[in-house]
Amino acid sequence: MMSEAAFEEVSVLSSIYCGEGEFRVVQQSAQDGMLVQINRCSEGDSSQNVSVVFQLHPSYPSCPPDISVSSTGLSRTQCHTIRQRLLDRAATLTPEPMIHQLVEDLQQQCVELTKDARGGEAKMADSETVEEWTEVLLLDHIRSRNRYVGLLEHWSQQLQLGGRLLLGQNILIILQGRRRNIKEFCRRLKTAKVDVDSSGKKCKERMMKVLVGAPSCSTFRNGLQGFVVNNYQSSSQLMAVFQELNMIQVYQQVLPSLN
Repeated sequence: MMSEAAFEEVSVLSSIYCGEGEFRVVQQSAQDGMLVQINRCSEGDSSQNVSVVFQLHPSYPSCPPDISVSSTGLSRTQCHTIRQRLLDRAATLTPEPMIHQLVEDLQQQCVELTKDARGGEAKMADSETVEEWTEVLLLDHIRSRNRYVGLLEHWSQQLQLGGRLLLGQNILIILQGRRRNIKEFCRRLKTAKVDVDSSGKKCKERMMKVLVGAPSCSTFRNGLQGFVVNNYQSSSQLMAVFQELNMIQVYQQVLPSLN
């Protein structure tokens, strides 16, 4: 049974966070306690909505709440960081109603993380512009070979990427070049109609997976020139292609995804 202090706190919170969609009781039961959701916009950025859910156990506030955090403007890692900080903060507070205090802490953390992220994004943008990158993609199928391969080669030329298309039991593409350009290549793969489905209708490459992505090390930075198509019949032949490109370590990373 929830304590009177918990019910009083929830009533006060509903008055404080009284804007449209700001506050709601998601669930309530004598056995599980209460789930309370509060949605806030980060100060200085109205587009960055942050949602925090507090699970108030029947013994709350004698024990701190469980907390989950999600956001339209923060990354999953940032949300995880906020959640952990809130849990740590809750553990230090005296066992009395604390949700309002935690929400205020939440907003301050969002402001700090947003500032850090903006600085980091600027650095990442510079990095992606110049950083040499190697990526290995796994394709689901190629039915319209001439059209599909032609598009892949055309995109690699446009984006100044070295490419190797490996056709066999698994269909792999090895790409090298500027990281930003490889990202654009992958975006086109998922948004353009590159192939046909089993009924012959044009379709997109929705099942593409990135198996490996890493900075190009000096041992194979110049391994890919132009766009080349290789057919292979066995795993040993596939491995030989990676050996030829001085990418045996990359092959070892890719292998578990192919078995």
